[in-house]
Amino acid sequence: MPRRALLSVADKTGIVDFGRALAELGVELISTGGTRAALAAAGVPTIELAAHTGFPEIMDGRVKTLHPRVHGGILARRADDAEALRRHGIAPIDLVAVNLYPFERAIAAPSASAERAIANIDVGGPALLRGAAKNHLHVLAVADPADYGAVVDALAAGGATMAQRFEFAARAFAHTARYDAAIAAWFARAANGAAPAAEEAPFPDVLALRFNKRANLRYGENPHQRAAFYAAERPLSGTVGSLSQLQGKALSYNNIADLDAALDCAFAFEAPACAIVKHAGPCGVAVGASAVEAYAKAVAADRASAFGGIVAFNKRLDAAAMQAVLDAQFAEVVAAPAVTPAAAAVAAARKTLRLLEVGARERGAAGLAIKQVGGGLLAQDADAPQGDEPAPRPASARSPTPAELNDLLFAWRACAFVKSNAIVLARGGATLGIGGGQPSRVASVRLAVRRAEDEGHAVAGAALASDAFFPFRDGVDAAAEAGIAAIIQPGGSKRDAECIAAADEHGIAMIFTGIRRFRH
Repeated sequence: MPRRALLSVADKTGIVDFGRALAELGVELISTGGTRAALAAAGVPTIELAAHTGFPEIMDGRVKTLHPRVHGGILARRADDAEALRRHGIAPIDLVAVNLYPFERAIAAPSASAERAIANIDVGGPALLRGAAKNHLHVLAVADPADYGAVVDALAAGGATMAQRFEFAARAFAHTARYDAAIAAWFARAANGAAPAAEEAPFPDVLALRFNKRANLRYGENPHQRAAFYAAERPLSGTVGSLSQLQGKALSYNNIADLDAALDCAFAFEAPACAIVKHAGPCGVAVGASAVEAYAKAVAADRASAFGGIVAFNKRLDAAAMQAVLDAQFAEVVAAPAVTPAAAAVAAARKTLRLLEVGARERGAAGLAIKQVGGGLLAQDADAPQGDEPAPRPASARSPTPAELNDLLFAWRACAFVKSNAIVLARGGATLGIGGGQPSRVASVRLAVRRAEDEGHAVAGAALASDAFFPFRDGVDAAAEAGIAAIIQPGGSKRDAECIAAADEHGIAMIFTGIRRFRH
C-alpha cells in the first residue's frame, strides 16, 4: 500500500474523487498549485509541495517539482537507497499522478502565438512521470484520469500487481512520448518556416507520428497475419480515424483499408455521391440528386463486383438509400457522414452489416499521406481532387460538348482513386467501366471497355479519363475502336502530337489537365 502520493495534474477530471479515495486508504497526499486548491476546496487533506521540499515555487511556478526531495523520493530503490534517503531526510513517494500542460490544445487555434505554445511546454511533469515509470517496481505512475478507478481498486485489493505496475509505466512513457512528439512537430514546423500553429506540416528532419490503438483486429490482410487499428491523435473528420460504429460485426483490416479508399473517393465530389470499393479500388462511382440516386447509379455500374463491397456516401444516409443498399447487394460496410435514425432502423434488419458514421469532411482537408516501405516511410501531401485545380485545356480539333465535358470532369475526379495505370469510362455522372492496376495503359483501356460491356453498358459516346498521359497512340486507337467520344488526360508525353492526331482522325474531343493522378 502506498504511504505517500504526489498529485499534480493539468486535467483535473476525477482528481478530487481520486484524492479522496487515496486519503481514505491512508495515503498521505502531496500536491501543487491548482491541484491542491481543488482538493482543499473539497475538504481532501493535502500537504503543499513547498512544505514537503522546504523550498518555495519560483519563477512564476516554472520551477517547483524539480527538487531532490521530490525526485529522490520517486527514484529511490527502497532497499539499495535507504541510507541515502535517511541521510538526506527524503521521504519515499510511492504514487505519482501527473498529466501535462495542454500543449496541443494551446497550439490548436490558428491565432496561437509562439509565446503561448512555449508557455505550455511542461518540464517538471514529464520528469515526474518518467521517474515514476522508471522506478515502477516501487512507484505507481498514473498518467490518465481514466485509470484512477483501476488504481483505487488495485490498492483496495491489497496493492498493484507487478503486471499492473508495468502496464501503468508503459502508459506513462507513451503519454510523455506523444507529448514530446507534438512539441517536436511544432518546433519542426517553425524551423522550416511554416506558421508554428499551422496544421500543414512540411517534412521535418525527424518525422514524429502519434497514433493511439483503437482496436486489436482478428487478423490482417490474411488470417496468418496479426493486426491492429491505430487512429491519429486528432483525426480529420470524415476519415476512418473518426469513425463511429453504429451496428454490425467488428471491422476487419481489409474493411478499414477499403473504407479509407471509399471515403476519399466519395468526398471528392460536391454533389451527393456514392463510391463502392472492392479490394482497395472503386468498382462503381456516381453522383446524383440524392444519396439514393447516387447509390442506384453506382451499384448499376458493376453489380457483380459490388458484392461484398464497401459503400461510402458523402452526404447523410437516409432510410431510402439504406433500403436501396439492402435490396440491391450484400455489403460489408456502409458509411456516411451521418446516419438518420430511420436509416439506422432499416439497417437493423441486417444485424451483421457494419454501419458507420464518420462525420463531414471539410473541403480541402487532406493532410499527409504516409506509406511504409522496407526500412522506412514515404511521406507526401495527400492527393484530394476537389475541383480546385486549373481548368483543362483543349488539345484536339474538336472541343467536347457541354454534356461530354461534364462526363469528362466526373471521370477525371473518379480516376484519381483507381490504381495506376487507371482508366475510367463514364456517362451521366456514373462510371461505366474501370480498368486499373495494369502494367500497360492500353491494357487498362481494353479492361475498362470489357468490364463495361460485361455489365451491358453501351460504351459508344462515353467519356474516358486517364490518370497519366498516353505514351503511344494505341490507347487512343483502342478507345476509338470502342466508340469513346471524348478523352481527358494530363498530356506531357513526347508523343502528345501523335495522340492528338489519333484523336482528330477518330473525331474524339481530347482535353489536357496538366496534372497527373498516379495512385500506387
